[in-house]
Amino acid sequence: MTKAQTLSQVSMDLSNLGSIHNLLNQDRWSGPQIKAAVTARADVLRRHGIGPGSNIIIAHGGSPAFFVDLFAAWLCGACASCTNQALTDAELINVAGFTDSEAILLGDRALPETDAGLTWVEGLPERTGEDQGALIISAPKDAHALILFTSGTTGDPKGVVHSFGTLRARIDNNHDYISPQTMARTLCVLPTHFGHGLIGNCLTPLLAGGDLFLASGGGLQVAARLGTFLQENQITFMSSVPAFWKIALKASKAPEAKTLHQVHIGSAPVAADLIREIAAWTGTQDVRNMYGITETANWVAGGSLRDREPEDGLIGPMWGGEAAVALPDGSIAPQGEGEILLKPPSLMLGYLKRSDLTTEVIKEGWYYTGDTGTIDAQGVIRLTGRIKNEINRGGMKVSPEEIDLLLERHDSVLEACAFGLPDPVAGETVAVALVFKEGRTEDPKTLRDWAISHIRRECVPERWFILNEIPKTDRGKLNRDTVRKVCLERA
Repeated sequence: MTKAQTLSQVSMDLSNLGSIHNLLNQDRWSGPQIKAAVTARADVLRRHGIGPGSNIIIAHGGSPAFFVDLFAAWLCGACASCTNQALTDAELINVAGFTDSEAILLGDRALPETDAGLTWVEGLPERTGEDQGALIISAPKDAHALILFTSGTTGDPKGVVHSFGTLRARIDNNHDYISPQTMARTLCVLPTHFGHGLIGNCLTPLLAGGDLFLASGGGLQVAARLGTFLQENQITFMSSVPAFWKIALKASKAPEAKTLHQVHIGSAPVAADLIREIAAWTGTQDVRNMYGITETANWVAGGSLRDREPEDGLIGPMWGGEAAVALPDGSIAPQGEGEILLKPPSLMLGYLKRSDLTTEVIKEGWYYTGDTGTIDAQGVIRLTGRIKNEINRGGMKVSPEEIDLLLERHDSVLEACAFGLPDPVAGETVAVALVFKEGRTEDPKTLRDWAISHIRRECVPERWFILNEIPKTDRGKLNRDTVRKVCLERA
């Protein structure tokens, strides 16, 4: 993969940028203040030699200052790698080497003990005034703009590269499906170093002129205060992951004022019952199960409870671009059952320095998602599982996602995570980790009997692990390998 640039330009107009409010420390920046800070910060970066084609790392996040640094980097024509704030100095330096970064913007992080031959920009951008003029970021369509990491910070990271063109295409598509009125006051509870939080939940409303309220990465503390945050700030739009909602519905009182217009849920399979519960709690029927991947710059498809009854795994139609299935014989069809393929206008350029991985997943313009599902004659997508998670039980392919969604329908189960364990006879057997709802408990034998009456026999777990909490990644997703390890350590 090269940094080939074309004469085609794309732009991001910051002239009518919305305000940003950090609800965790009450730091509030108006749109004009952000613009003034972006202009000043870009001058600082240019003095450090940052310009078109430069790579930098932003090592902080979840604040107005993060967006100032991101927009300033883009104003200079640079590509920004957004990293998890929890990375150690050693991991940060490793990522810097892998991305050929010239500078690391530390924000409120301490300066590392070694300079590692890098330019370290200390401190946060300053709020110095209010810029009332126009501010437009313009860059070649194919120029690298953003690198997001999906795995690996100690070895070779897996960095998803997006151009200014793919980001612009995704944000434009999002604007086609979410009205400016809906995005007037948006809440983000997600980290800002991955696509769902950054592109979908933050950049999309900001570039529509909406106000952004951040409670990023607050976890349980934020979930417990969700109703208060929604009501006090008259939030009209938000997006999060299923795990966050399971906690919030349990820990937070519902807002009395039903200000939410639209709610997105994504990044993991969503049970139909959870969608109904969220609709009842928030007071809006426009609850959408969204499908998106870092490689596609977040949402590419979704459907609303307003339009159709929810089902486990039901997504909906595409938001721009095409979808297809790879059938068992290797052919590609617009409908049927198989691996879901996507061809959105926002598809990544590729994995940084990993052309081998890129060619595995992008073939003739189609992105092979690794997700299995169906597409019907109306273009509605339904997901059934993930290929790499499949459990091979005596030659029968078992989807752990299907088991998760089934068990979470049980009145006593809050969360479920199924996974495979080695078995000398069957090759693999099905195991599951469960978290019960507060004040509820069940004997595994009772649960097994219940499961037998609801699902085919090969999907019924043989081993049951009861946990107080199912571990998640920093993106709020399940890592079944981690859950398996935790369960076996406690067995």
